[in-house]
Amino acid sequence: MNTQLAIVKVLAVLFIGYARPTWADVLVPVSNTPQSFTHQQPDSLSGLGNFLRRGQLSAHGRLFWLSTDNRQNLSDYHAMGIGTGLGYQTARIGGRIELGGSIFFSSNLFSSDLAVRDPKTGQGNRYEVGLFDIENPASRGVFTRLEKLYATYHFGPRAHVTLGRQLPHSPFINPQDGRLSPTFVEGVIAEWRDSSNTQIQAEFLTRIAPRSTMGWYGVGKSIGLYPEGVDAAGKPAQYAGNVQSDYVIQLGIKKKVGMVSFQLWDTHVQNVFNMLYTRADLVWPSAKKRQWKAGFQLARQWVVGDGGNSQPDKAYNPASRRSLVMSGQLGYQTPYWALYANATRITAEGRFLFPREWGREPFYTFLMRERNEGSGDVTALSSNLFFTPNSRLKFEVSHGYYRLPDVKNYALNKYGLPAYRQTNLGLTYRFNGSLSKFDTQVYWIIKTAVGSSYGNDRYVLNKVGMNQLNIVLNYKI
Repeated sequence: MNTQLAIVKVLAVLFIGYARPTWADVLVPVSNTPQSFTHQQPDSLSGLGNFLRRGQLSAHGRLFWLSTDNRQNLSDYHAMGIGTGLGYQTARIGGRIELGGSIFFSSNLFSSDLAVRDPKTGQGNRYEVGLFDIENPASRGVFTRLEKLYATYHFGPRAHVTLGRQLPHSPFINPQDGRLSPTFVEGVIAEWRDSSNTQIQAEFLTRIAPRSTMGWYGVGKSIGLYPEGVDAAGKPAQYAGNVQSDYVIQLGIKKKVGMVSFQLWDTHVQNVFNMLYTRADLVWPSAKKRQWKAGFQLARQWVVGDGGNSQPDKAYNPASRRSLVMSGQLGYQTPYWALYANATRITAEGRFLFPREWGREPFYTFLMRERNEGSGDVTALSSNLFFTPNSRLKFEVSHGYYRLPDVKNYALNKYGLPAYRQTNLGLTYRFNGSLSKFDTQVYWIIKTAVGSSYGNDRYVLNKVGMNQLNIVLNYKI
């Protein structure tokens, strides 16, 4: 895109000018006060350097240990990865325009051989390879990805439009930040907010950089980078590399009226599907600093065009397919703990499909490390208990029961996942003092089978009969 090339050239000029200050200059905290570029001398490197000092440098790092213990006689896996991201955003030019970019470096410190398939089932690794590049599971080098590269124009205090590479922030296309680096999107995102608790967001997206990959892909090519599962007849799906779609259009409206917050989103994936999603959350006080919470979500999805390809066996979602999802929540919140009961129903009308490469589902019953995307006729029940004794420490205990169709009901079970129970135990701790830029997260996940696997371990490996340990150390400035 010519616009992207122009942004790259501008950033290159900016960084050349910025190279003149000393390291002491760079490490001094900078001001965020918007300044007008008209007061600078465009032909002066020192003037440009002064302008750049008012921008924002950012850095973040992540150390991630991930290990999966599968049922006896099946392969176990482990990996430790490290990643570092560096970014820069200019001060506002003329009080209106900001330019920015970021780059991320990651590496496999040590791991089991993630390219070797399990000898009994012939299946590959599912979780640990996602810390690095799923397209090159055997690589042990340093992975590099240009993440953000954008220009933002501010129309005023309540409206702006961003062009280029950026983090997504919508219910289904989201960062899904559960590995070393999240998902990014490329396109135009416009946001407007008025003073009466109304927010409107419009998006036109043309490329996606899914987490666990190093590249940027057109909309159609990004679908199928993750495992495809099977088609309605039980044959291996063949849509990877064959989905014909050029763009995604999203329109979202958020509105708060009294104690109720509403959301309405329409997601149109050209030539593939359209999805309408609505959500309402009600919060009402019951006592001092205590409150009840109730929520409801509804998602309706239908095929548009030819579902991605005129040949049904290469389409992402063959023509005439539909799905309907309903999700509800009831909870009670206090200053120190919160308890929620959740339920989700995907009807038997058809599979609920949304590219896993783009984000994770927002339904109330979602628990980290598994999804119900790809299935129909699902009943999910879950509960969450969060305990926060102070501002730096948080505990989580979550449990869910997920009744899915039989693994041989291919029309409604894309990934061959048996009905299961899942328990997540989590701890988050934010350090203070000289370590205040660090936080750590620990998650232990246990999954047990409820439905039959018919003695076929292809329905078991990395799906049920497993437990997993996640230990994450984050650093951010």
